[in-house]
Amino acid sequence: MTETTFILSTTAFVEGGEIPSKYTCDGDDVSPDLTWEGAPPETGALALIVDDPDARGWVHWVVFDMTGTASGGLAEGVSTSPDAPPQGTNDFKRVDWGGPCPPSGEHRYAFRMLALDGPLGLTGAPTAAEVLAAAEGHIVGETQLTARYRRRA
Repeated sequence: MTETTFILSTTAFVEGGEIPSKYTCDGDDVSPDLTWEGAPPETGALALIVDDPDARGWVHWVVFDMTGTASGGLAEGVSTSPDAPPQGTNDFKRVDWGGPCPPSGEHRYAFRMLALDGPLGLTGAPTAAEVLAAAEGHIVGETQLTARYRRRA
């Protein structure tokens, strides 16, 4: 049996690279495209949480109960599309992507994808904390993509 690696990537930036302003409050504030591959075979659903560990975990995007496929993706700007997967409430109190907008200095952003053994079945627009609490004991795999952003004067 071949062990596959669960990977999350984007065409917008490289791992550890800088997020282009297009995806931030200084630009169009659209969600970047994301692609995953190598999710474990027992994946029944996927969840995504994007936060800023340099701002006490400020949450920029919550997506949950995505179809559990080994590989797939989210198109650029999907957070405002009628075809968007179920989304939760971010720390901007919005149910969509809230791009990076650090008040000062350079901040890091973590795109954390969870492979779950099945849909969480949450209703409404749960927070990241509610999604993580519901996911406890159901995570069969996890991957993370990181990036950074600094506002230009």
